[in-house]
Amino acid sequence: MVEIITVILWILQFGLGIGLIFLVLIHSGRGGGLSDMFGGGLGASAAGSTVMEKNLDRITVVLALAFAFNTLIMSMVLDT
Repeated sequence: MVEIITVILWILQFGLGIGLIFLVLIHSGRGGGLSDMFGGGLGASAAGSTVMEKNLDRITVVLALAFAFNTLIMSMVLDT
């Protein structure tokens, strides 16, 4: 039974990783400097975002959280 769960978790991890890479790559570039890197331009870029970009941001965050959660679950299951 543990082997089946392990395989399912690895497949899920692989799919989440590929999906996360894809979503990050299709984001449009908005930054332009060091201040943007640390959140200085956050207000300007967030205010001008379209609905599609906001939804893409939300999906990316949810997928990243799912990837992190799956990583934690894998570390507990594979800790044998």
